[in-house]
Amino acid sequence: MVSVDPDRYEGLLDPGLLSLVPASVRVVRCRAWSPRWTRAFGIGDLGLRSLAPALHTCLGLMNRDAIDAVFITTYPIYTAAIGPLLKRLYGVPFVVDVQDPWVGAWGRLVGGGPNGAPDLKSRLTRQLAAGLEGSVMAAADAITAVSARTYDDIFERRPQLRTKPCAAIPIGAELDDFRCAAERALSNPHFNRADGLVHLCAVGTILPMGVEVVRALLAALADLRRRRAELAGRARLHFFGTSNQRSATAAARVLPLADAVGVADLVTEHPSRLDYLDAIRVQLDAHALLLLGSSEAHYTASKLYPALLAKRPLLAIYHEASSVVDILRRETRPPTVRVVSFAEQEPVGLRVAEIGRALEALLESSEYACLDVDERVFTEYSARTLAGQLAGVLDRVA
Repeated sequence: MVSVDPDRYEGLLDPGLLSLVPASVRVVRCRAWSPRWTRAFGIGDLGLRSLAPALHTCLGLMNRDAIDAVFITTYPIYTAAIGPLLKRLYGVPFVVDVQDPWVGAWGRLVGGGPNGAPDLKSRLTRQLAAGLEGSVMAAADAITAVSARTYDDIFERRPQLRTKPCAAIPIGAELDDFRCAAERALSNPHFNRADGLVHLCAVGTILPMGVEVVRALLAALADLRRRRAELAGRARLHFFGTSNQRSATAAARVLPLADAVGVADLVTEHPSRLDYLDAIRVQLDAHALLLLGSSEAHYTASKLYPALLAKRPLLAIYHEASSVVDILRRETRPPTVRVVSFAEQEPVGLRVAEIGRALEALLESSEYACLDVDERVFTEYSARTLAGQLAGVLDRVA
């Protein structure tokens, strides 16, 4: 496995993750250009800063070792351009794994401008992404993605690629990680489960296309407070890692929305990302978990299967086309799981009353029992099973 040297990252890293990597995995580190001088040219993206060094490292490995296939996961995205180069030079097949859309809403609906609007840089980034996506995907021997919708969007833009071998391999979860978090007796400084309140937790980034989902959830809480103030007063909604940044100075994304509808006293936000094992601890301590989606139909949350492994009641709010909706409705049973879906014709703002009823039911619960889900799901979406699916793709191209 080729990975960037830790000291070349700009943000804080999660040391606990390295402890979870099996000793049998060979990790080769590459350098990356220093952001101290690349940012003078407006470049901070790790994928761009590590592109040439990663290529140099991969060329060295190709010259020394017998490589049967190359697997490139994204993000960062620009390192995917290494695949066609290695294939041209060495004839080795490669697979591209798309964890998020290469060409999505960035630069079209959202960007780095005022209030998250597209700006010149985000539009240029989108154009560059569109060009690279075409050349890289055309050369790829197979495409994997977290959901079929993710690569279907690529095929809609580039119908000639529909014959490519592809596989939908979601981001699953590993039960041993939960055991590890429990065995380390990690503390949770964010809330006290035994304080008589009902703690509902959401872990993960609030994306620009997901703001309306959060807004609808908070509007539902505000409406519940108007109807049943005492019941709503028991609620504490906790949001962790909303900024997708490790910096302690990351800006809040949820609290301003909560303040606007008068429920800021019922909401806490920890904008910076939690370490992985700390995030598991938070989920294990919560009375219930909030799974919040996006207005993008392809969106499938990486936090779905960890949430299932935490075995806590769930309130999920997703676009009806998201695979999350289908999985939860197929594999779980009410009342421990409540799913509120929406669509382009019926946006999430029209689902506030339904979300409010789901919140009300969660707060009225006298016992927060374990999630009622078939144990088979934990095996089907375990790290071992999903790794086996990926191995099958690599066998096919090699």
